[in-house]
Amino acid sequence: MSIDARLSELNITLPDAPAPAANYVPYVRTGNLLFVSGQIAAGADGLIKGRLGHDMDTAAGAAAARACGLSLLAQARAALGSLDRVARVVKLTGFVASTPDFTDQPEVINGCSDLMVEVFGDRGRHARAAVSAPSLPRGVAVEIEAVFEIEG
Repeated sequence: MSIDARLSELNITLPDAPAPAANYVPYVRTGNLLFVSGQIAAGADGLIKGRLGHDMDTAAGAAAARACGLSLLAQARAALGSLDRVARVVKLTGFVASTPDFTDQPEVINGCSDLMVEVFGDRGRHARAAVSAPSLPRGVAVEIEAVFEIEG
């Protein structure tokens, strides 16, 4: 089954690949690896802002991380032409805007990790880091970057 068919089966529509917000490129391909720049949490109503442990709970943070994952997939599709070229999700690095006492960063980033496994199956299982930050660009709750192994 193609990844586009899988996305349709999951009732997932990818957003347009976001344009860079500063002096960087959205992705870089080197050899058989695709590095996708950090994608900040955004939804249909704009940026998903907040700070975990202050004005946002873990479930809302996980939803923000899932939104980051959708943007990561959109960037990968823009880079490759088709997500069928993804051989494996290699690594995710997730940043969570949170208070010093908030410790559920892994559960927040699961929002993105779970999406990758839903879409790619075992090829979506990956290495990962989930870290806290006092603030993130534009006041968003979550930012995630990814490394994909690609075929062809």
